[in-house]
Amino acid sequence: MDAHVLAAASGLGLGLSLIVAIGAQNAFVLRQGLRGEHVLAVVAVCALSDLALIVAGVAGAGAALEAWPPALVLVRVAGALFLGGYAVLAARRALRPGDDAALRTSTAGTGAALPAALATCLALTWLNPHVYLDTVVLLGSIASTHGEERWWFAAGAGAGSVLWFTALGFGARLLRPLFARPAAWRVLDGVIAVVMAALAVSLLLGL
Repeated sequence: MDAHVLAAASGLGLGLSLIVAIGAQNAFVLRQGLRGEHVLAVVAVCALSDLALIVAGVAGAGAALEAWPPALVLVRVAGALFLGGYAVLAARRALRPGDDAALRTSTAGTGAALPAALATCLALTWLNPHVYLDTVVLLGSIASTHGEERWWFAAGAGAGSVLWFTALGFGARLLRPLFARPAAWRVLDGVIAVVMAALAVSLLLGL
């Protein structure tokens, strides 16, 4: 197999293995996709953010982060506070759903304002320390083992991010019949609350 293709395939496999796990960012993209709210913008922000982090990691930012540990401590605290707040909001939706708890297929896209959705998306992405540990440090370190082919490795990892977020955001519509019932939204928000709270606790325990 050509060295370029092998490096790209390795990057694609590692990128998908790191990003497919259930997490705060994926849960938010899924929820936006189900409601049909600013899906393209949210998917674009997530994919472009991942691409920027992948490039930074391959370019050597991971070594810089490891050289200054206080940077990750600050990100952990900020991320824990944000995820904790988001967990509370999700739990509140699960326990006390509003009148629009069911999927509004006829008014999709008229919920949260675009700036608010993008701000939440950016915070869930850039205030998550795991994204730096996985995408910048780990992926960057593995990319360096490919030598001159490391940018092909980065291209494969970037393609994996674009494919995943596109499939998650736009593929969520396939689940819309299920989420036409308020009970399904309560379950989803309950799961999101647990995931967010668990991530927040794990960040603080890691200090």
